[in-house]
Amino acid sequence: MALLDPIERQERGASKQASLLAQAEREPETLVQASWRDYIFAEIWTRPGLDLRSRYLIAMSSAANESDRDAVLGYARGALSNQELTLPELREAALHVSVYSGWTYGALLDDAITQAAQALGLSSEAWPPIRENPWDPDQRHDEGGASFRYHMKFGSPPPRTAYFEGGILNFVFGEMWNRPGLDQRSRRWLTLVGVANSSAHTPIHSHIWSAMASGNATVDELYEFVLQYAVHAGWPRASFVQGVVMQQADRIAKGLSYTD
Repeated sequence: MALLDPIERQERGASKQASLLAQAEREPETLVQASWRDYIFAEIWTRPGLDLRSRYLIAMSSAANESDRDAVLGYARGALSNQELTLPELREAALHVSVYSGWTYGALLDDAITQAAQALGLSSEAWPPIRENPWDPDQRHDEGGASFRYHMKFGSPPPRTAYFEGGILNFVFGEMWNRPGLDQRSRRWLTLVGVANSSAHTPIHSHIWSAMASGNATVDELYEFVLQYAVHAGWPRASFVQGVVMQQADRIAKGLSYTD
């Protein structure tokens, strides 16, 4: 087997880093900066198992969850500059991150998107309101339940608590998941980052299962998700998510639900 050239890796990483973040190439000044160039951008971002659009969504939401404003800004700028995501799509992404990671982190992402758009000279675009027309509360409950079952591929919770009724059924699945500005696959990556960061057993297991059951992601793509997620979340958290992916992939293959 031929030996790999470290200089070639450095050059590839520098080029990818500059292109993906839409910034001029910079010579690393520290070991950590060199690891971003030589490993993260040269080896992770260049892996063929997951498209760039998905990697941007995973990266920017992961960075937002760690309050890394500089990284979020770079990813947002790169996604817009490389036309992997549009400004309206990123606005929808910020709302989705608000739900699954908290409005504090959604606002951080939203602010970075604004800065990136301004840096690139992009004009603000009108966004569809949360809800434009009058609605019947009972109908919204029903629509939320149907949307939950469609996206999650199992039964919706009963509206017995404020969280289930006012949160899950009314807004998350009654409104947000149904907004047309961002596709379901993209929403799935943002959701997975949020639930992975939560360390909450049921959301992690159910959403990873649903990602495969819905056809939004293959098991191999989820393996790539785990590695991309690890960049900002760290290897220990990613290790747990990796185990759940393997477990739920086995359940999917056997035709089982996400839990016994």
